[in-house]
Amino acid sequence: MSHVAHDLHAEFPDDVEILHELKLSDGHFRTVSDRYHDVNKEIHRIESEVEAASDERAEDLKKQRLLILDEVAAMISKAKAA
Repeated sequence: MSHVAHDLHAEFPDDVEILHELKLSDGHFRTVSDRYHDVNKEIHRIESEVEAASDERAEDLKKQRLLILDEVAAMISKAKAA
């Protein structure tokens, strides 16, 4: 269990510039990024015991976060290839 919030820059430290460019130029990426931030914040609150949640809810959120990270990784790869 981690009590450290995982922002996208921490998850993709070698792609900070691409993340910034995507956030400025791609509306879909902004939506995905905002969703990641919301899910990640909720996970952090649960793990920090600020917010109560069932184990099932916490696991569902973690699965959502992984799916979003996969989508972000694909968007980064596409931007690198362009």
